[in-house]
Amino acid sequence: MSLQQELESRSGNQCELCAATNNLSIYEVKPTSTGGVDGSLLACETCITQIENPEATDANHWRCLNDSMWSEHRAVKVVAWRMLSRLKNEGWPQDLLDMMYLEDDDLRYAKESGDHLDESEKIIHRDANGAILQAGDSVVLIKDLKVKGSSMVAKQGTAVRRISLDHENAKYIEGKVGPTQIVIITDYVKKMAEKE
Repeated sequence: MSLQQELESRSGNQCELCAATNNLSIYEVKPTSTGGVDGSLLACETCITQIENPEATDANHWRCLNDSMWSEHRAVKVVAWRMLSRLKNEGWPQDLLDMMYLEDDDLRYAKESGDHLDESEKIIHRDANGAILQAGDSVVLIKDLKVKGSSMVAKQGTAVRRISLDHENAKYIEGKVGPTQIVIITDYVKKMAEKE
């Protein structure tokens, strides 16, 4: 069974956020470590557009989270929490957030997007060219880097996929080089285009 079929079966062929039945596609919750059924949800075009473009958010559309925030599926709960956090200044989303419960691991995962922070609190990570980096992005090293505490050297041109961000320091990101998880300074990376 394909991922699309599994998600259609799980959701009853409707958006797992707003219950729409048209223009459904797989939305992989970033930053994804697992992908697959646990790291994805079936969502309509309207929901996906608003998740990915905060400026396009219509707060009233998200009143649907009153139901979907109780989903048993991690990906749905995490996206519901992120959207409610993004909209908390509207009033009613804060009431829903106060009722919502996430396990510690799920809450950490939900917070990786930074949607719960006010604009003034957000730490913005930028690559060597000034492009904004987000959790889940892929970067490429622009110089050889010696890895502290080991004899390993991460070579220039090495791709680091699905990075995570340090929420306290705008200069630090983390990612895997081979089997090793390392901290990388953003001055030494360049964001990769989506299709690279």
